[in-house]
Amino acid sequence: MRTAFINTLTELAQKDEKIYLLTGDLGFSVFENFAKKFPERFLNCGVAEQNMMGVAAGLALSSKKVYVYSIVPFVTLRCLEQIKNDICYQNLDVKIIGVGGGLTYGSLGATHHAIEDIAILRALPNMTVLCPADSIETEELILKSYQTKKPTYIRLSKKGEKSVYDTKPQLEIGKPSVIKEGKDGVLVTTGVQVRPCMGVVEKLKESGLDFKLISLHTLKPINRESLLKEIKKIKRIFVLEEHSIIGGLGSIVAEILAESDWQGDFKIIAIPDEYATETGSAEYFRKKYQLDTEEITTRILSECKDIRS
Repeated sequence: MRTAFINTLTELAQKDEKIYLLTGDLGFSVFENFAKKFPERFLNCGVAEQNMMGVAAGLALSSKKVYVYSIVPFVTLRCLEQIKNDICYQNLDVKIIGVGGGLTYGSLGATHHAIEDIAILRALPNMTVLCPADSIETEELILKSYQTKKPTYIRLSKKGEKSVYDTKPQLEIGKPSVIKEGKDGVLVTTGVQVRPCMGVVEKLKESGLDFKLISLHTLKPINRESLLKEIKKIKRIFVLEEHSIIGGLGSIVAEILAESDWQGDFKIIAIPDEYATETGSAEYFRKKYQLDTEEITTRILSECKDIRS
């Protein structure tokens, strides 16, 4: 995803001299080409993320289009006050790019796990929150968000993710993307969990369950009518996310359903309300929190015994 981000941004920067890229002492082996081509528009602000957001705000107030990049916890929580007061309060054209969403940096422990960011960032007025599933969604959402002038948080995984799409989709900020149609239930997911959920859908099919799969790449704003159109006729809804069970995608979908006339069974499969007290790979933690393909499939099958009996 990060390669798709920088390649897309470099192409945009060739056409738009207002584009600036700021980083908090990260991006080595990633940003060299951008820095070589546009040395005056690439700023390494060092391990000083609060200051970096202030610099971004100043550039945006000078009619620049600013992209700020770092690992998720450091580009969101460490400088949250500056994001709130300097960026969102003034509704500035600053795009915050967070790499390592969810459990991507599993082995670095709780300090590097990004499990609260969606809940916190979506609570800020004026903020758009995007969470692409693969490099194709990343490219499309970078291009779409470039056309806006609002504060935007784009939550990436890292690199090497398998593609979700066979052909380039027509994405629109705010609207869900249907990966697969189905009638027995629906899986609503986002970001890095979309690809595993494709495997879940296939395994469910082997067990006689026809599930719909939706990638909700936009977590704020959401076109509620579009989402309800895709899910309201299905009576079993499962939300899968690599985020705390509090305040993330599950809470978003629950809020929308609660204000509609939908009735059915609703379940959230997410990270429990706790910090990791051990270390391990992202795959280790996904299995631990029942967020890998096998564990998700087992959970859904246990919830759908009446359909299968």
